[in-house]
Amino acid sequence: MSKTARVYKIEMLIRNRGHVSFQALKEELAVSDATLKRDLDYLRDQLGAPIEYDRFHNGYGFGAEYRGQKHELPGLWFSERELYSLLMAHQMLSELDSEGVISRHLAPLLERIHLLLASGEADAKALLKRIKIISPAKRPVPVQFFEMVGEALLKRRRLHLRYLTRGRATVSERDVSPQRLVHYRNTWYLDAWCHSRDKVLRFALDAIEAATTLDAKAKEIPLKQVQAEMDGGFGIFAGEKRQWATLVFQEKAAQWVSREEWHAEQQGVWLTDGTYQLKVPFVHETEIVMDILRHGNQVRAVAPANLVAAVAKALTEAAGQY
Repeated sequence: MSKTARVYKIEMLIRNRGHVSFQALKEELAVSDATLKRDLDYLRDQLGAPIEYDRFHNGYGFGAEYRGQKHELPGLWFSERELYSLLMAHQMLSELDSEGVISRHLAPLLERIHLLLASGEADAKALLKRIKIISPAKRPVPVQFFEMVGEALLKRRRLHLRYLTRGRATVSERDVSPQRLVHYRNTWYLDAWCHSRDKVLRFALDAIEAATTLDAKAKEIPLKQVQAEMDGGFGIFAGEKRQWATLVFQEKAAQWVSREEWHAEQQGVWLTDGTYQLKVPFVHETEIVMDILRHGNQVRAVAPANLVAAVAKALTEAAGQY
């Protein structure tokens, strides 16, 4: 039994029985006197468990000042394997969060996980070194804007933004009510109610030029409404008027595309000639055209006509540069 499992069991035995003798604990755990003493010291000194020896009951229980209060040992509902998984998740998040904005807030949790792993800490640190996430074309978000947006989201406050709309090359001033943060393709976006446009819009955090937190409370939009309006299209582009793209991939590309998820509602089928047909919804051609182009001559856009025309135009213009 691992150390994590033992301290979990000690805590559960005391909670269920009130008091448990040293001998009973030793038999339940099948450990030596020295190991049990170390585990009890670890519970008290490292994890802050209110365990005391009671002479009257000849056993260990929670101290008098904790009687009647709910006691939990943080994290002890995780198995050792699950704790290692949490460390891996933390490492993945750290790779995505290059400036440490989120990881900094998770530091106390990470320290507790290392404590729970205790004797295996060297293994935990080695594990972190053996995880690498490659994030090409990352668009970093300035720390001050990420923290301001996160705080406004949690405290339900409005923000005043000076925002660059890259497609139109225009800068505008607007008040928004944050609804949720979205991480997509190595950068962060904010879904927010725009009080200038009276609708939910998606803002790239790296396109914010200035931001101020306002005292006014954020307008509350049901999350289901946000999801319905923002998640229906392909990629980061949102909108209500959806179209369906029909794409046919040659065998070489189909090996990978058939295993990819382009959209939660996608429809894929193998055709009799060995090609793979994929149908995905979209609301704007821009991003889906980019994903089609990356497959070169291994894909053909079949429908709708406006998408076929957009892909043909992009290919013609690209070829014209060579």
